[in-house]
Amino acid sequence: MPFTDQLRADTAPLYTDLYQLTMLQAYWAEEMHADAVFDLFVRRLKHRNVLLACGLEQALEYLESLSFSDEAVDYLADQGTFDDAFLEWLRDFSFTGDVYAVPEGTPVFPDEPIVEVVAPIGEAQLAETYLLNQITFQTGAASKALRVVQAATADGADRLVADFGMRRMHGTDAAMKGARAMYIAGVGATSNVAAGQAYGIPVTGTMAHSYVEAHDAEMDAFRNFTRQYPDTILLVDTYDTMEGIEKVVELSREWGDDFQVRGVRLDSGDLADLARRARKRLDAAGLEDVMIFASSSLDEHRITELLDRGAPIDGFGVGTRMGTMADQPYLDSAYKLSGYDGEPRMKLATDKSNLPGRKQVIRRFEQGRAAEDVICTAEEAASMDGTPLLSLVMKNGTRTDAGRPRALDDIRDDAARQISAFPDAIQRIEPSDMPYSVRISEALADRRDRVRASLREKMNVST
Repeated sequence: MPFTDQLRADTAPLYTDLYQLTMLQAYWAEEMHADAVFDLFVRRLKHRNVLLACGLEQALEYLESLSFSDEAVDYLADQGTFDDAFLEWLRDFSFTGDVYAVPEGTPVFPDEPIVEVVAPIGEAQLAETYLLNQITFQTGAASKALRVVQAATADGADRLVADFGMRRMHGTDAAMKGARAMYIAGVGATSNVAAGQAYGIPVTGTMAHSYVEAHDAEMDAFRNFTRQYPDTILLVDTYDTMEGIEKVVELSREWGDDFQVRGVRLDSGDLADLARRARKRLDAAGLEDVMIFASSSLDEHRITELLDRGAPIDGFGVGTRMGTMADQPYLDSAYKLSGYDGEPRMKLATDKSNLPGRKQVIRRFEQGRAAEDVICTAEEAASMDGTPLLSLVMKNGTRTDAGRPRALDDIRDDAARQISAFPDAIQRIEPSDMPYSVRISEALADRRDRVRASLREKMNVST
């Protein structure tokens, strides 16, 4: 069977970096099969006040079906890197470990484990690349989309934000998973038809300039399109925006009581000024119910600017800058060993250290508002006040009830509820003067310091 670029069970283990497989063989050769603990977390927020965790569902799908088909083993054999006995061992490989994770849609902060994998070290190691790929991207996409939605609704108005980003996103997998993540963050619809089918996301769209240009007259294009789609949104800026608005007014007179056009779309020029002029003309013609929808290189900052100028815009189509996370196209995520064979482990490298051992995150509330997160040892978590964020979602390679697939709308609603519990400064797009408090517990700090000191002595590392 030819290799396709779509993830499927028989090629899933090849979606990894080569060094994961060479390390897997080294662990096998050294008979290192004890349980390891790996944490997936983000080191820095950079241009964000908060991140929205996303991508767990795809991570669990991968782990529960992770196995090496004959096709995959044969390909690895052709590389000349792997021993025959190891390749035979791979034929019976599966993921048998435990996974702890925060639910999708959970607000998270630097150094907090989003996912914690506890499994034989080779299994946990092999999972690194795919888990980072899916969770890093989807968390980044959801976090960017959250900011766009926050900007569009900052004044309390319920404005639609639609995902128009597919055509410039970085491949079809990004467009699919991005649409899913952005919907969880509050985006109301997508132009991506495949994502609509796959995830049950509402699909939306207007018309392109090419459709208008293909007609001899703009009015002919409007007449024909509304005859086919009576409640459409008409794109009015192909030639002259205000002339396009006049044609919509004229069309309303032609259709009379049968006129159902839902809105007009502005896609160029001074959107704030044009929106005001269009609103005034439409209202004067008795078309108060016709909405104004705007697109054209929008992001949270541009939307904020438009609304601050009083632009009477009812919805936004946001594409490239949201879909590619243009201001922060990646997260500084990491997947680090924090324990092996019952002993805490950590990295000492400057600016890239990590917290050793199994952990939990406790979120504390005051009068219903999120006040502080405490990263603590897993052992002390039960005795601490607050809400634990990580739960066991996979046990011995099988999903638990907490890890079962959830309806996307339930995840979306839960994400909105959780975000609304944070201080207002965290919910704004401007950098917060008072970042949300995240601290590590005394017990975890003590463990970190002990492990660090022990490693420095053992490895002869200077302070």
